[in-house]
Parts: sequence; C-alpha cells; structure tokens
Amino acid sequence: MKKAFIIPLLLAVVVSLGWVNRYHKANESALAGKQTQTSEESLLAFNTMMDVLTHQRCINCHPSDNVPKQGLDSHAHQFGIARVNAGNATNCNTCHQKENNASSGVPGAPEWGLAPHKMRWEGLSRIEIAKSMMDPANNNNRTPDDIMHHLTEHELVLWAWEPGVDAAGNPREKPPVAKEEYIAAVKKWISLGAVIPEGE
Repeated sequence: MKKAFIIPLLLAVVVSLGWVNRYHKANESALAGKQTQTSEESLLAFNTMMDVLTHQRCINCHPSDNVPKQGLDSHAHQFGIARVNAGNATNCNTCHQKENNASSGVPGAPEWGLAPHKMRWEGLSRIEIAKSMMDPANNNNRTPDDIMHHLTEHELVLWAWEPGVDAAGNPREKPPVAKEEYIAAVKKWISLGAVIPEGE
C-alpha cells in the first residue's frame, strides 16, 4: 500500500520539478530577450543623439582650444575671437544677439557663447563625449535629468535646427536628424539609464 502511494508521489514530484525548471528557463529566456531589446533600443537612441552632438553645428562651440569655430569646415572664428575676449568689447554678444540676423547673416540665440573648456568635444569620439557630458565634474554637477532638459529644451541647443542664413544669404545646414527625433532619442537614452556603450 505504501509502495503504491510513494511511486505516484515521486512521479508527481518529478513532473513538478520539470515544470518548475521549464518555467524558470522560460522566464530567464524572456528576461534575456527583454534585456537585449532594451540594450538595442538604448544603443539606437545613443547613436541618434550622437549624430547630432557630433555634427559641426554643435562641435564648433565645444572646441578643444579656446577658439570658437565656424562653418562645416570648422575654420577659426573671424576677427580673432577667442575665449579670452569674453571680458572685452568683442565678447560673443557684441555680434550674436538673441535671434538670427538675416541681413548680416550673424546667427543668434539666447545665451550665445562657448561651452566651458572642460566640456570641450572637438576631437573626441562619441563615447568620450558622452563620458564627459555625464561626468558631474565636467557638467557642473548636473543629474541625468538635468542633462536631458538641457539637451532637449535649451534654446541655444535647439537653435541648431533654426540656424538661419550665412552672410551670402545661403541657408545653413541643419543637423542630420530631425529635431523631434533627436529629442525623443535623448529622452529614450536617459530613461533607459543613460548607458554609454563600451569602447574607448
């Protein structure tokens, strides 16, 4: 009688363990798939954001030296303008007003100026730029949320999509990603943990 009871019980335990094992494996597989999808979404968002931040429209104001750059060829700013001019009559706001000047071709936006020297991006890779941008020692102790707001709402950043015309009246090139797509990418990257891809 006992034997007849124990054998079915053992079979039930074996079946249950098999089911539990399959359940855990299925969960692990689903979790791995979700993590892979999240990583792919994060990488896509990162690269979309960086397509903009590495465009000359941004890099020109994040020089590796103290000289702002101009144009898609990143030539030195005319008139010998440099960071040391900031306290002189020839500071940025002498010419750059709060909006573009279509008559002269001088671009403008609120708070026009060079990025701090510790936020220099010229010559850096995408990964190096991201590390610098997210480093509190470089970004004035900004949180990831602060960075998101800066990159998606600051008028000087968004000026890149309204760069006006040059002195000859030719429209300036905009970043290679539409503004709405860029903003969505920044928010997505931050929301997924602001993961910087492995590399340099």
